[in-house]
Amino acid sequence: MKIICVEANYAESVNSGSCGESREPVVFMKTDSSLLKGNKPFYLPYFSKEIVGGASVVYRISRLGKNIQEKFAHRYYDAVALGMDLTAVDLQKQLMSEGKPWEISKAFDGSAVVSDFVSLDEFGSKDDMNFSLEVDGVEVQAGNVKDAAFSVDRIIAYVSRFFTLKIGDLIYTGTPKDSVVLTKDTKIVGKLDGRKLLDFNVK
Repeated sequence: MKIICVEANYAESVNSGSCGESREPVVFMKTDSSLLKGNKPFYLPYFSKEIVGGASVVYRISRLGKNIQEKFAHRYYDAVALGMDLTAVDLQKQLMSEGKPWEISKAFDGSAVVSDFVSLDEFGSKDDMNFSLEVDGVEVQAGNVKDAAFSVDRIIAYVSRFFTLKIGDLIYTGTPKDSVVLTKDTKIVGKLDGRKLLDFNVK
């Protein structure tokens, strides 16, 4: 299983992203051990003092595909979830300043939080879904998939040029502005079109 993530996909997050503006999606990968499912607690790792996260709408690939045309991309996913893409920012900055790859700052264990998946049929429009994140009951982040620079269909068309997409692969479509610094003993709640999907504690 592959976890494919998009960097700086929302206009507000471009200036704060590590890759700046791009005419194509900027993608990176996470490992299968990055997944944190079932609303289990996230334990702050010892190797970072600054873990930052943002809400991301996650799509699940349902068909094998390669070189998929954008107009057919909607046939290749069947369900959606709400996730969080976590980053060890201090570690990322250090690695980037040294000109080194920064995968370990993005793909460490537990860095891909994901809720249960829900059939897309249960939502009004796959192209107009609101999502939000709350910390201890206070909304700290909000967005809508229609505001993404690259739609999920565009992302699928792009990444399938390079990687064969397989059943069960996940695509994290990016986070809007106002990423959250995770601190100990807080509760994170995430909603997709008003449906509470994320509900976990930071420890």
